[in-house]
Amino acid sequence: MNVKSLTGRRVAVAAGLVLALGCGVSAQASVTGPGTVSGKAKDAVKHRSAGTAAKATVAACSQDVLGVSAVKEPADSHDARHLLLSVQNAGDKKCKLYRYPLVRLGAGRTTAPVIKESDPNPGVPVTLAPGEEAYAALLVNGPMDEYEAKSITLSLQGRTPGSLASKPIDVPMPVDTLYANDFQRVTYWTTAPGYALDFIMSK
Repeated sequence: MNVKSLTGRRVAVAAGLVLALGCGVSAQASVTGPGTVSGKAKDAVKHRSAGTAAKATVAACSQDVLGVSAVKEPADSHDARHLLLSVQNAGDKKCKLYRYPLVRLGAGRTTAPVIKESDPNPGVPVTLAPGEEAYAALLVNGPMDEYEAKSITLSLQGRTPGSLASKPIDVPMPVDTLYANDFQRVTYWTTAPGYALDFIMSK
């Protein structure tokens, strides 16, 4: 056998194997590499989108799902200057309470101003799961002329400041008549009744 010819064949075969392996790796990388990265990116986008959608599904609480009440604090007080307003999520889904209730006593000209420092988590709404409750404390009057109020209504705020999430809701009266004036104040919503009451009991 011609030694030169055999050597030439071996070189050609080796070169062919190297070329084939090189092309195979390159082809495999071009098929699987970018596809794998792209798939992960798509999965990440889907995951983020799903998370955003899940958060967006928690609607503002409305009068259709809330039970409301008002009690004197303390319960045995002779006057009714300090009230604790309570709402309970009677629905089957979570809902959110924004900022503070817009409370109107009787034929009052305006709703009760908020005690700004009473916001436990500024800018964060209160999320209520089914059966959970939230509270706001209401100071009814102060040392000035009073008017008789025989009703309490509250409206729920929407996600955007200035928007509403409900029509006025009638709150059962804790007493027959409240004696209100422009000194009235209300707190932000909170899940801790004692926290809310701290802002009005000393006034």
